[in-house]
Amino acid sequence: MILETSHKNKDISLLINDVVGKPFSFIKTIKMKGCTSKKMIIEDSSPNLKAYQNRAIDATFANIELRPLGILIRIIKGLSNFTWVIPYYQLVIYKSNSNHIYSQGRFIRFGVDKNFKENKDFFDKLFIQKANYKAKYDFLNFK
Repeated sequence: MILETSHKNKDISLLINDVVGKPFSFIKTIKMKGCTSKKMIIEDSSPNLKAYQNRAIDATFANIELRPLGILIRIIKGLSNFTWVIPYYQLVIYKSNSNHIYSQGRFIRFGVDKNFKENKDFFDKLFIQKANYKAKYDFLNFK
């Protein structure tokens, strides 16, 4: 689900917290060495996400925030902010020359630049969080 989050709204915050959990505590964030990525340039996206991007001549930036049950992709379009809420069970990540994030019939591809390389540690944390979530709810491999 994509929500317009330019202005603080209590109802939207409660909805986000219900879907992907509350933000990590300050101590947990320090232990994790941060839970948000740096700004990345959106290189390509699915047609149903084009409305949330700037025109072709302007770069659209986004960052990712880790939550206990999922991630938030915050898309910055001019003066407006949009948040794509993705629970871990719907999240699919393909890693090639760039990272592709798929969920809910949509995708985003982040361009390879200086910020992308600086976010390598963040993506490693994201893979660990997703693996921990999957292991927690993996009922097929019990003994």
